[in-house]
Amino acid sequence: MKATSARQAVTDPYAEALLNLAQQQQLLDQVGEDVQVVLTALADSAELRQLLSVPLVRSADKIQIIQSLFGSRLQPLTVNFLCLLVDKGRIIFAEAICRQFQNLLRNLRQIAYAEVSSAHALSDQQQETLRQRILTLTGAQQVELAIRVDPELIGGVIVKVGSQVVDASIRGQLRRISSRLMANL
Repeated sequence: MKATSARQAVTDPYAEALLNLAQQQQLLDQVGEDVQVVLTALADSAELRQLLSVPLVRSADKIQIIQSLFGSRLQPLTVNFLCLLVDKGRIIFAEAICRQFQNLLRNLRQIAYAEVSSAHALSDQQQETLRQRILTLTGAQQVELAIRVDPELIGGVIVKVGSQVVDASIRGQLRRISSRLMANL
């Protein structure tokens, strides 16, 4: 079994369970925001990631850390879910579970998620044009853009929506021209 499919075998059921519980308790928006807070905390703190992933740290200590960091900031459902991950020895998958939860929530709400790499910061008008094109392409109700500036692109953008990638960067165009030239030699 591949590592990716093994991870999905763990992350998918937990993400689906959290989504179902949030729906039942009518807390989808709040839990969605909570999940983003958790992802941001994990991304911003290598110490937190390490504390939660090291097996030598006792579960009780991990739960205490979760409750002290998130207890007053997040919905009780989200905090209890994180504590459940500790109890089940799955806290190491918290980031992947949270990302899968976001994917499921986007699917539920018919939101297309687009990762955009741009050589320069995009203006509001450029972002709106991009959103409209992605709406047309996907048929989604809304588009969520994750924009990253990458000066190595020289100019243009690379847009990834699901498994589709559109490379409209100058670097990509130069690479394609180079490939054509090399093929003609």
